[in-house]
Amino acid sequence: MKHIITEKIIEGYRKHLKEEEKSIATINKYMCDIRKLMKYADGQDITKKLLVDYKEDLRVNKKYKLSSINSFIIAVNRLFEYLEWYGLRIKTYRIQKEVFVSEKMDLSMQDYRKLVDAARQKGKKRLAMIIQTLCATGIRISELSYLTVESVRKGEIEIYCKKKHRKALIPEKLQKLLIEYIKENNIENGVVFRTSRGNAVDRSNVWREMKALKEEAKVAGEKIFPHNFRHLFAKVFYSVGNDIAKLADVLGHSSIETTRLYIMTTSEEHKKMLNRMGMV
Repeated sequence: MKHIITEKIIEGYRKHLKEEEKSIATINKYMCDIRKLMKYADGQDITKKLLVDYKEDLRVNKKYKLSSINSFIIAVNRLFEYLEWYGLRIKTYRIQKEVFVSEKMDLSMQDYRKLVDAARQKGKKRLAMIIQTLCATGIRISELSYLTVESVRKGEIEIYCKKKHRKALIPEKLQKLLIEYIKENNIENGVVFRTSRGNAVDRSNVWREMKALKEEAKVAGEKIFPHNFRHLFAKVFYSVGNDIAKLADVLGHSSIETTRLYIMTTSEEHKKMLNRMGMV
């Protein structure tokens, strides 16, 4: 029996994922990852040897990070399970847990404030408000659609994501700014951050707008991506309360191991802590 991935198979799998109530973002990522393998196979019979060569090609020739390759492998392994091609599943790379976050990726409070100021100076009030909302509440950019006029007035956002329900509180200062923004833009109800057509803002467009601030804000482009504001929220929240279990609840994480990744310090910060210990 030959194992060939076709568009018909991919579309069937897409429907299956929808029935499993996977998020749109997850479905789109799986589709992209599976098509990557389909392009590599180019109509050939998918064998274990082809998959091992593909895995090596991603690492050696394409120069992908091991974590990225693992995510591609997980996507195709799930497809193989759906198709009952169990013998084709391949192993992911074993990766040692990161101890420190990279300095070039670490977004500071100073960076955050520079980005907000740059957005305001460029007349992008909506973008400035989005950045502040992400950083002050810790919600994901994909959850912005849950921020409605009604939730702003109530002071809390009800979020349904990844088959889970949680509430995110809106700090008083942010609530006042959002109420002003709502009045200025004559938004009577529904989603707060919307396009000129009244639809919820598209996260890819928001990301591009954020990236465009790097020159004016003088912030490294590697640091500017929506999820980094959630990481900054996590670090500041933890520094104030020192309660990782509470932070996990606030972020909507099922595992504290996931939350641990959000509060990693840089190697420079770790050195400062060691020096303050005065052991030598």
